[in-house]
Amino acid sequence: MFFASDNAGPAHPRVMAALVAANQGYAMGYGADPIMDQVRAQLRAMFEAPDAAIYLVINGTSANSLLLATMAQPWQTIFCSDCAHIHEDECNAPEFYTQAKLTLVPATHGKITPDALHAKILAEENRGVHGPQRGPLSITQVTEKGTIYTLDDIRALTRVAREYGLKTHLDGARFANALTALDCAPADMTWRAGIDTVSFGGTKNGAMGVEACIIFDPDLAWEFELRRKRGGHLLSKHRYLSAQMQAYLADDLWLDMARAANARCAQLAKGMRDHKTAQFLFEPQANIIFFQMPRHDHKRMLDGGAVYYVMNGDPDAGDPDEMLTGRLVTDWSMTKDSIDQFLDLLHG
Repeated sequence: MFFASDNAGPAHPRVMAALVAANQGYAMGYGADPIMDQVRAQLRAMFEAPDAAIYLVINGTSANSLLLATMAQPWQTIFCSDCAHIHEDECNAPEFYTQAKLTLVPATHGKITPDALHAKILAEENRGVHGPQRGPLSITQVTEKGTIYTLDDIRALTRVAREYGLKTHLDGARFANALTALDCAPADMTWRAGIDTVSFGGTKNGAMGVEACIIFDPDLAWEFELRRKRGGHLLSKHRYLSAQMQAYLADDLWLDMARAANARCAQLAKGMRDHKTAQFLFEPQANIIFFQMPRHDHKRMLDGGAVYYVMNGDPDAGDPDEMLTGRLVTDWSMTKDSIDQFLDLLHG
């Protein structure tokens, strides 16, 4: 039972079959393959955005960094939550590609509030040429705490950004998990809510390694293309990205996988509520659970080697009653039986 990350789960067999099928004969490189034409049309239709520019890259860090570099100038600052993925988990890649700085907005349950964003924006661009200028806002959806911005939340944040003439980027590494939880259309969670660019994730949700960069303002497209090439993220054998994304989207496979991951998380959360000492730090809303329980319970769970998850401490050293935090992540391939086994261990 492996709950460390949805990155650790397998790619879906249909995605792998698509890669094998694409590996026949010859195809033009660098995104000129015929599969990419179909992917572009699929994503434009899905987002109800016929003029959107669509590009594929191999991972979320490159998607976020290249999109933000296209939106921000080096003398600007990018506003994001203090637990945003672009801050905590990308080794300063956004700063490297944008040459801008990040301004961290205090998060509540993983989410930025309009008041907190407003205060941070007001604190910048008030020293003339001597200080950083205001740049785009970046929102992580699902958040790094497993919580979800509602459509009203997103609209409220983009409204604040627009008051200052700022654009908004959505880091959607777990886009599908959020979308199925909200039960809305992709357009509702993006451009209709004021989002300008999207990192549309596939890797965490059953792809082998592909993310789509979606730009709703086609005037930004050429700059993105140049930055992608200059940054080393334009793949020559691009058809293997295209094939993954095509299979991911076909017959709503991406939504089915997200629903499965979310369902297993809900099953897990329901079973954990009955445990006497396990406490949720945030209400589980998608496919991530943060919880606390005594060190001795963590040790009992992890000692047998039947289960693995991330925790913030040494299960073997320290007060056995000290409350330590753990994180559980479910993916599309996790079974009901594996959740039941975990719960049996927990309650045993």
